Formats: sequence, structure tokens, C-alpha cells
Amino acid sequence: MDKTTVHADSSFVNKTDEEWKKLLPADVYYVARQKGTERPNTSKFEHSKEIGTYYCAVCGNALFRSDTKFESGCGWPSFYEPISKTSIIYLKDNSFGMERTEVECGRCKSHLGHVFNDGPPPTGLRYCINGVVLDFKSAQEAQKKYDEKNKQ
Repeated sequence: MDKTTVHADSSFVNKTDEEWKKLLPADVYYVARQKGTERPNTSKFEHSKEIGTYYCAVCGNALFRSDTKFESGCGWPSFYEPISKTSIIYLKDNSFGMERTEVECGRCKSHLGHVFNDGPPPTGLRYCINGVVLDFKSAQEAQKKYDEKNKQ
């Protein structure tokens, strides 16, 4: 299945842990399925200013628009608002003696990161997301594919 098809599909994805392990690269599996965290300041998306959309690298679900991304200085890509109310699932996380809110992909329930109440306006939220579980499609690339498709 190509990524264009995946990005258009909104049906829920339900696979076993063994299926995910076979499908995903080890670093993505560790973060997405084992609720791991990538090392800070290692994501190629942390300082990216490119215009486009960020998708779940596991299932292709649209998560964040680049215009909601901001420099938080936390070491991971940060956003102040998800693309839709259903793109993210919120879970209480009391691991490591902290009270936090975990965020998962609304389509495949992959761990993305956490959301905090110290972000900028208009939401005041900071979605601190592991870059390894993000896929990015630039607006220029999407426009080019759209134009090519409609010329036919």
C-alpha cells in the first residue's frame, strides 16, 4: 500500500504485538509500541521549518500541521494543536513518579509522546512528540502530486 492510500485511510488499525514487531523498524517499534522515548535533540524534525503535514509513521494518520509547530527547547518536536479531535488519544500516565498525559495516535494507538500545559497561545498546550514516530509530507510535494493527478 502506498503512503497516499495510507494517508487517506481513517479506519482503525489493530495488530498484534508480533505483527507490529515484524512491520516496524526497531526504533519506531520501541517508541510506538513499547512507549519508549527517543534521545532528546536527535529528531530530524525538531528544528524543521518546512511547510506540510506530520503523520503517524506507523499507520499514516494525519496528526499535526506544520503551522502548529513551535520551538519549545524541550529536545523534541513540539506542536500546540493536533490536526483534529480524533487524531489523538489522551491517557493518564503516572510512570516514573510523574503525573502526565500521554498522547497516542487515534488510529493505531501508537505512543507519540506527552502533552503539557505550558505551550503558546491559542491553546496553551505543548505536544512533545517523538520524531521517530512522525512522517512528514511537504505541502509542495502534495500540491505537485495533486496537480499531476488532475492533468490526466
